Amino acid sequence: MTDNWASGRVALVTGATSGFGEAMTRRLLTAGAHVIATGRRADRLDALATELATARLLTRALDVRDQTSIDAMLAHLPAPFDAIDILFNNAGLALGLSKAHEADLDDWQTMIDTNVSGLVRITRAVLPGMVTRNRGDVINMSSVAASYPYPGGNVYGATKAFVRQFSLNLRSDLLGTKIRVTSIEPGMADTEFSVVRFNGDKTSADKVYQGVHAMSADDVALVCEGVLKLPAHININSLELMPVQQAFGPFAVNRD
Repeated sequence: MTDNWASGRVALVTGATSGFGEAMTRRLLTAGAHVIATGRRADRLDALATELATARLLTRALDVRDQTSIDAMLAHLPAPFDAIDILFNNAGLALGLSKAHEADLDDWQTMIDTNVSGLVRITRAVLPGMVTRNRGDVINMSSVAASYPYPGGNVYGATKAFVRQFSLNLRSDLLGTKIRVTSIEPGMADTEFSVVRFNGDKTSADKVYQGVHAMSADDVALVCEGVLKLPAHININSLELMPVQQAFGPFAVNRD
């Protein structure tokens, strides 16, 4: 496979203003793709466009929770950006670590609206074009939280379990097409994830990764690139990855 493995492909990346989305945008552009980088923070998208300065990058402010915004963006994509054949569903977040009976219901709703409804909305909007052209890759960013519960993970983990199961069900619906679907399920990655979870408290966020060689955003993007570079007849259904210093805890038992 040449370094220009994505030449001729068109990728839509959600949540491209930081973390996995930004890292994947950079890798796709390096590999020759046309990329539509989307996110809610227009200033960051502008900075990314200025830095990368390529005609193969199109930036669009987008909130995946807003169907009108999605429809308007897709309806006005110029050629060749209108033939999307890679959808990188990355927009998502975790808010808080409170126990279920103490959690902020608005935080729960925001996670559901973004991680579940937003992903479903953009997927439903893009998928018909892929089916018509009979080609494409859908990469959905899930999490190890989809499989392994932890205190305070309540709704966040549930949303990521949805992403994983939705990905598997897409595979069932798309059988007979040449469209691949993969659920990527990372563990600890040192991005803005924890800063958002702790409402901008970087000190608390930094403690999450203290003493751990966590994965970087580009580490995870490298794995996603590997999935996309596989021969077209191979589909990775789900792929779980962690730093070496992270593993599974024993069962919790309350002996009171």
